[in-house]
Amino acid sequence: MHPVHPVRPAPSGVPATDAPPSRRSVLRGAATVGMGALTAWAGTGGTPAAAASHGGAGTARIVSRCAGPYEVMALRDAHGTFPGKRQDWFPDAGDSDWARAQRLDPAAFGPDDTWELDFRCYAVRRPGGRITLVDTGIGPVGSPAASWAPVPGHLPRVLRLAGIERDDVDTVVLTHLHEDHYGWTVDTTGTPFFPNARHVVQRAEIEALAADDSATAYVVEPLRRAGLLHLIDGRVRVQSGPGHSSLTAVPTPGHTAGHQSVLVEGGGRGRIMITGDVLVHAVQLAAPSVAYRLESDQATARRTRQNVLDEARDHGHLLATAHLGRPFLRP
Repeated sequence: MHPVHPVRPAPSGVPATDAPPSRRSVLRGAATVGMGALTAWAGTGGTPAAAASHGGAGTARIVSRCAGPYEVMALRDAHGTFPGKRQDWFPDAGDSDWARAQRLDPAAFGPDDTWELDFRCYAVRRPGGRITLVDTGIGPVGSPAASWAPVPGHLPRVLRLAGIERDDVDTVVLTHLHEDHYGWTVDTTGTPFFPNARHVVQRAEIEALAADDSATAYVVEPLRRAGLLHLIDGRVRVQSGPGHSSLTAVPTPGHTAGHQSVLVEGGGRGRIMITGDVLVHAVQLAAPSVAYRLESDQATARRTRQNVLDEARDHGHLLATAHLGRPFLRP
């Protein structure tokens, strides 16, 4: 049973109501009213097209680390300034929390109290060259993220820069079904972008989708029709490798009901946890009790976040984050 959440102040320009609006409508409203449509995304001029070219396609788009036989590559699909002010989205954060967060991740702090963030996917290259992709970014023009995010993302080009062809991807793990994490799963005609890949999603994530959630029509049904949707329940080993190495889907609920992370275990030679949206801003690294306004169950998200951070500290493994300025970090 989900706890009853207090009604929090809405971002500037978004009316507060007793019935919580959908995540997408809140983001769309903040982008349209508070930020002058999508102009805030453009680092150089003010249109979605300009935002798409922001930052170029240089080496910063790909950062890699190894865990045993696995190469884990952080792939930056996009970068931008989140709609609204950072305090809007983390209303419980205090001055000391923000100060520590800025020391941990100065790249997240834009002018006028804004939140700068990357939209990042991860590719895990296994022995033999096959790829497990974790999340697929914001997607092309016309994707569900287009109303608030800097579409088009760059993932297809970044994959080519990393030497990855679509047919190399045999597994896609979707940490959750928010539009900035499934955008390149299909194209705008509903054709799967990775036709040889099973797409691993927690059953609880599918079951929790609202009837009008864009994820159902845009990604779930096309994958189901293509026979590529692979539902799992709980902690499941997704891939096994040499020397006790493995990739494991680990339930990390709270941000959404069926949110999952991916633990890359290098067989005694390092561990990397690809966290999805367990923590979305460095303020949650500085103060794990700070809630993100769009978490579906803030109490569960808080417990999950603390557990993930505690485990990383206890075992000395890296966290691989979706939105922080540094893709890999030790808490």
